[in-house]
Amino acid sequence: LGFLLVLVLEHAALALHDRPAGAEEEEDEEATAALLTAGDPPTPPGRPSPLRAGLLVLALVLHGALEGLALGLQEPGGAALRLCLALLLHKGLVAFSLALQLLRGRLRRLAVAASLLLFSAASPLGAAVGAAVEAAGGGPRQRLGRSVAEGLAAGAFLYVTLLEVLPRELGGARLRVPKVLALLGGFALVTATLFIRV
Repeated sequence: LGFLLVLVLEHAALALHDRPAGAEEEEDEEATAALLTAGDPPTPPGRPSPLRAGLLVLALVLHGALEGLALGLQEPGGAALRLCLALLLHKGLVAFSLALQLLRGRLRRLAVAASLLLFSAASPLGAAVGAAVEAAGGGPRQRLGRSVAEGLAAGAFLYVTLLEVLPRELGGARLRVPKVLALLGGFALVTATLFIRV
């Protein structure tokens, strides 16, 4: 469900952006691009456009908020701590990757900083909402809410990973084997944290 939600949001935004625009809309679009790129040359092929970078941030913020919500809905104990450790590792790597993607898009430093701040606030806010719901009481509705939040978070993550990050990173011929090895190592590390007994 999260996969489809992000897919629909991205393509709706791209369709609105790509539709034939009048002179006034073109001026607004040029002004927005100038603000985001601070007079840099047009985005070269292979680099994410400011719109694509914004959509990537939106998808990751949605993913982070839903992940935080799923964490907040966990019952206190070892499972919640293991999930928290996995999320800390995961969020650090995603934040680093997001910063690189935003810088490749030639966004202004202020836009990059604001995007990273929004991304880093999403999971704690989601966790706070989840903890408040958890404190309000348990039951079938709470379990359903947790399952929906986890499903949406997983879908958003799969979308960003499979359609945004991996094609861009693995699409070039440069350093293919080390990139695949890094991908497998990261997967193994995150998976290993789930088996830590706390």
